[in-house]
Formats: sequence, C-alpha cells, structure tokens
Amino acid sequence: MFGLLFFVMVAHTAYGDVSYSFPEEMKRGSVIGNIAKDLGFDVNRLSSRKARIDAEGNRKRYCDINLNTGELTVAERIDREEICGDRLSCVLKFEFMLEDPLELHHVSVQIQDINDNSPVFSKNLITFEIRESAVRGSRYRLNAAHDADIGQNAIQRYSLQKNDNFQLSINSNVDGEKKLELMLEKELDREQQNEVTLILTAVDGGTPPRSGTVAIHVTVLDANDNAPVFSQAVYKVSLPENSPLDTLVVTVSATDADEGQNGEVTYEFSRISERARKLFYLNKSTGEIRVTGALDFEYEAIYEILVEGKDGFGLSSDAKVVIELADVNDNAPEIRVKSLRSPVPENALTGTEVGIINVQEEQSYRAHVQENNKPGSSICSVSATDPDWRQNGTVVYSLFSSDLNGAPVSSFLSINGDTGVIHAVRSFDYEQLKSFKVLVLTRDNGSPPLSSNVTASVFITDENDNSPQILYPSPEGNSFMTEMVPKAAQARSLVSKVIAVDADSGQNAWLSYHIIKATDPGLFTIGVHSGEIRTQRDISESDSMKQNLIVSVRDNGQPSLSATCALYLLISDNLAEVPELKDMSRDESSSKLTFYLIIALVSVSTFFLTFIIIILAVRFCRRRKPRLLFDGAVAIPSAYLPPNYAEVEGAGTLRSTYNYDAYLTTGSRTSDVKFVRSYNEGTLTADLTLKNTPSAADDLEGLEAEVNEFFQVGQTKSFFKKMFLIFWGYRLLLLTACFLMVLEMLTFSHPSRCL
Repeated sequence: MFGLLFFVMVAHTAYGDVSYSFPEEMKRGSVIGNIAKDLGFDVNRLSSRKARIDAEGNRKRYCDINLNTGELTVAERIDREEICGDRLSCVLKFEFMLEDPLELHHVSVQIQDINDNSPVFSKNLITFEIRESAVRGSRYRLNAAHDADIGQNAIQRYSLQKNDNFQLSINSNVDGEKKLELMLEKELDREQQNEVTLILTAVDGGTPPRSGTVAIHVTVLDANDNAPVFSQAVYKVSLPENSPLDTLVVTVSATDADEGQNGEVTYEFSRISERARKLFYLNKSTGEIRVTGALDFEYEAIYEILVEGKDGFGLSSDAKVVIELADVNDNAPEIRVKSLRSPVPENALTGTEVGIINVQEEQSYRAHVQENNKPGSSICSVSATDPDWRQNGTVVYSLFSSDLNGAPVSSFLSINGDTGVIHAVRSFDYEQLKSFKVLVLTRDNGSPPLSSNVTASVFITDENDNSPQILYPSPEGNSFMTEMVPKAAQARSLVSKVIAVDADSGQNAWLSYHIIKATDPGLFTIGVHSGEIRTQRDISESDSMKQNLIVSVRDNGQPSLSATCALYLLISDNLAEVPELKDMSRDESSSKLTFYLIIALVSVSTFFLTFIIIILAVRFCRRRKPRLLFDGAVAIPSAYLPPNYAEVEGAGTLRSTYNYDAYLTTGSRTSDVKFVRSYNEGTLTADLTLKNTPSAADDLEGLEAEVNEFFQVGQTKSFFKKMFLIFWGYRLLLLTACFLMVLEMLTFSHPSRCL
C-alpha cells in the first residue's frame, strides 16, 4: 500500500529534470545556473512555496539555491578527486522541491576536471645497482607517476635526462597503463664511471601543463640476472567491510631465482591512492597486506593497488592487487520525510497529498564462511519488522524448501525462527561447493498471515587444507626412473620437468618449485613457477656421471604445505657406458638365467628319479607276484581257450605222475606260458584230473626257474632302451637351458635407452 502510494505521488510531482555542468574547485557562492528560470518558475514565489535543495544521499551539501534570484550556487568546496577518485564521470545528484502545490525535480550536476594536480612519483629517489657485465638492451622497470586528474589533464608524456648510457622505453599494457623501462643503450664501464644520476620527468596535458620529477641513481657493480617474479599477475580478494584492524587481506609473493642478496625480495606499494594508503599496510619483508583503517562499502567498494617486488640490486616486477569490499548489514533502514503537510485540514479530501516518505530497507544478504567450519556455527542474521500490533506484528523466519546439489537446503543451513540467525548445519568444503543462494521467508502471525522474502548468498572461502600433489616423477622415488642428460648439453638446456597440482584455489594453489638437495648444487636449476629443470652451465668432463636431485613443491597458503620428490639424472649418451648399470644388469640377467637353469635341472632330475622309482617298483612287484597255481583238480576244456592260443598236450611225452598245459600265441615272439600244478598225490585218474605229488612239484619249480630266466633277458633289453631315451631327453633339456642363457646375454649386449 505504501509502495503504491509513493509511486503515485512521484508520478504527480516529478515534472521534469535539469542538469548542469561546471568545473571543480569553484569558490563558495559561485553560480552554477538559474534553476528557477530553467524550470519556468516565478522567482517571486520561491519563498512562499518553500523552495529548497534536498541533498539526498550525499554526505555534504555541495549546492544551495538563492530564493531571491533562483540561482543554484556552490555551498561547499567541490573537489572532483575527493568525490569521485579516478572515475571518468563525476555527477552530483539532488532534488529541487517546492510546495503548494507539491513538486519534485531531479537535478544532476556534472563536475568537470581542472588541472589542479601535478604528476607525483611514489618516491623521490629510484636506485639501481647494475653490473658492468649487463648487455646492451637490458631493461629495468620504473614505476609510473600518478596524476589524480583525468583525461587531458592526466599524464601525457615522460622524458629522461640526456645521457650516454640509458634511454627511456615506454609501452602500454592491455589496461592502457603506461609501462616505463630504463633501457641500457651503451654498456657500462665501472673503471670509467661507477655512478650515473638521471632525472625522469612526467608532464600532464593541462593548460598550463604541470610536471613532476624523480631522480634515478645507478650504481655500477662488478655482475643479478633474474628479476623477481610474482606468483600471480593479479591478486583479487573479497573483504567484508566490517573487517577489524590488522585483518590479513592477502599475501603477495614473488621469488627470485638468484641466490644470496640477489634473491632477497622486498615489497612496496608502487601505485596507491591516498585513501587506500590510509586503509592498508604492506609488510616489506613478508608481502602481507593488512587493514589499518575503517573500511566502508558505501564510500568505496573497490581498491586497485600496484605492489612492486624488488631484489637486492634493483631488479623488480609488479603485480596488481584488487580488493573488493563485501557489503554487510551495518546500516539501519533510513526513513526520509521529503515533505510533510502539518496540520492536515479536517475537511481534506480523500487522496490529498500530505507528504513524501522515502524508505531504504536490504534487498539481499551476503555471508562469507571459511571452509572446514564447525557445524552449528552462525553465518549471518536477517532482520524484518512488522508495524502491526501484537501477534499481527510477530515475525517468524523460515527457509524456503529447495534443493542444493541434489540435497535439501535443510541439510546445509538452518534458521532460528524467532531471531533470524542462520546457522551452518554441516562443515563446508570449498573444493566441493563454492557458493549458493537460499530464500528466507518471513511471515507474521496475523489472520490471514502476510509474508515477504529475501535472498541470502553464502560464499565459501578457501582454506589451505590440501598439500601439493606431485604427478611426475613419483613422490616415493624410483631408482629406475632415470633421466638421460647428453654429455654435450649446454647451459639452459631442458633436462626434465616436475609436474604438480593443488586441489585448493587462489593463492593457496600457487605452487613454487625449489631444489633442496643436489649432488652438484651449481649444475642444475629449476623454474620457480614452471617446474622445468635445466642445466645452469655447460656439462664438463669433471662432472659426476650420476646426479641426484631432491625437489620440494610448496603452495602459497598460510601456513604453506609442501611435497617432495627425487629425480635421478645420468650424464651419458648410452647406458652401455655406465659400468654400474651394466654390471647390475648382467648380474640381474645372470641371476635370472641361473634361476631358470635351476628350475630346469630340478624339474628334469625330479622327473628322472620319479621314473626310475616307478620302474624299480614295478620290477619289485613282479618279482614278488604269487605263482599262478591252482589248488584242487583242474580241468580246462579246450573250448574255453582264447581263440589265438594253441593247445599242447603232453600226456604221451611226460611221466604219468604230472601233466601241464602250455598256451602259445600264434604269431607273437613273446610267449605266454601257463602251467598248472596239481596238489593231488595220485596219478592221472580216470576222470582226467591231476593230483599233486612231491616229484611233480620239484620238476615244475625247475621249469619255473627256466621261464623266469627267459623273462629276465627280455625285460633287461626293454629297461636299457628306456634308459637310453631318458638320457637323451635329459641332454636335450640341458641344451635348451644353455640356449636360453646365451640368448639373454646377446640381448643384454644391445640395451635400449631408458627414459
């Protein structure tokens, strides 16, 4: 209802807008323009209509109106640089109001820049220490000057005092900022001149032009070839506006590949506004930027600062730091009464305008949470008011039911229904979830209940909770992962590369590589940010053939986490030239061949002995086998004989006291003899049966001995035949094993190169 009423009143009262443009730094009382004439008002009625200027949200009342003339005048000193900083457009907005009838007009004043600021360098003296061995074309970075003015009144050109050794090089980067470098045009000679003093001048384009100067002092030394390198070109951070003093904003880090004093990096602001200098402090040794003043999102939301990293002899580089302030709910709602008719006549008609009220309440909330937070910790609080009475004005808070990453919002956040305090239900992981939004609902206890809503954005801040992970080489180290370095490798030759990643983000994931131990510390170097291992000088004959390096990979978190790995480098053109590796390989090959030969010998011997044991066992069993004797009377009719057997009857040739049958195979050289022994003591009876008698048994045993002797001769031949075959099989296996050994040795004599 109030919102609709406000809209209608504005629509009826805002009849037109007017704008002016005038230069900054005008004296108080200076006329900007005649607003009454421009809007078509009667000057004589300005007082009776209570004409006035409403400064709206401006902190100062920069303009006023002369009720006698209708002129808009300067009320306060207007400094464009103080009001708008480096912004190209600077506009003051306010409202011109009258009553009877009520009217509201928007007025905007464009502030023009004048050339009231001179170019200023960050320091009065720039010093360099340059070795006389520096080659022609060497460049040394200079900090650009800063001019608070804009456009044509800003810096337009630089000039360097004429000299024999240096000239000024000027380039522009992608942002349009000028990059200054002192370029060596002619080599230095310390014996002739050990110091050089130059004057650098910056000139703007104003009328008349303004200028600023800085002295450059160069000390010539007898040889620093590496400038510091920042881990990132741009550091971008978000900082809550209510951050207390001494809060760590960010830590800039630059490394120098040089050693000793040449590699010691110090930090300083190379470009910073006066307001930012009062709010932030930079530690020269550690690169930490901390808060030293009260931050205010409503005054300035973004600060851009240039930080210079400089080594002990003047080589430097810079990085940009962008600090974005995050708005927090630190301002109570403002209710502004634009106009109020008091008292109101009792006969006033419905719809009569009695005043204008402007209320500014939050549209959204922002909360920043450090990852790995404790479950149950409070994140932020939302606040809503209801002007109704008792239960109609009692506010209850709740979270809109929705899903986040497939899980209900209630598994991430909870809200106190009475106070509006939002709590974290779980511990957040930045690597899994960086930010999310929830909708907070508020309703009263009236009938029917009225409700409203607001969006709360939650941002997870990264924490350095992941160590660098080395992908190559293996962190555990493997002595067989050897990198070959040719003997003819020259300085700066690429040898290998360490590859690592970090699961964190931002500066917590900025990795730097360092050699912490080496066989020859001066032979190899590693790229601080690339991980590339290169030769620092040419390979010489006196260098050890085997070089071991221990590399540490560190992130830029606070505190820093690290991981290490080992690299084994071999200075050689061929593995065959390395006695240790050759002997080791031969030993390994010999050991393998010996192992194979032992297996072959054991296998063949086992087979041979097993076969011998089986044969002996069979022979022993045959010697111990019972004779095929039959007790009692035996009668074998010829009809039951095998078809290939012939009958031999000895009834007419042997004594009548015994009888036997012999069965011979028809066509076989090995005869089967089957003898029958009778246990009857009589002679052959009428029923054709045999009876055993002592004399017959003796004669039968003699015949058995003769038969066994016959068998012994045949089996002996078969046994020697089998032994002969086994002997040659055994020799064949031995020859095969020897052939494998020779083949392995021939293979080793031409080894392949290992990488």
